Amino acid sequence: MAYANQHDGPLSKRNTGEFPDHARTTRSHAGEGLEDGYNFPGIILCAMGVVALGLCLTATGYGFAGWATIGAIATVTLAGAGVAWLLIEHRRVKAKEGLGLTDPRGH
Repeated sequence: MAYANQHDGPLSKRNTGEFPDHARTTRSHAGEGLEDGYNFPGIILCAMGVVALGLCLTATGYGFAGWATIGAIATVTLAGAGVAWLLIEHRRVKAKEGLGLTDPRGH
């Protein structure tokens, strides 16, 4: 393996066993949404909020004031619940690592 040492430099941490490798990565949670399935309800709630927004705008365009009001309430409720869910789960993941929510490392 003649090429094994050509990437070793002053910032390289080859064969140290340290994970994650902060010298070569800029984001500590690449794929956080996939490795932690607790985010999916928040993503689904946000998607339902977008659908409710479309329904609300359609009802408003056709002049159905009652349905537009119901759609607006549903949009705010679903989107707010989805964002809150994602924020709480992200905070939980950061707390497991001992980091604060506003810690600039990762995403």
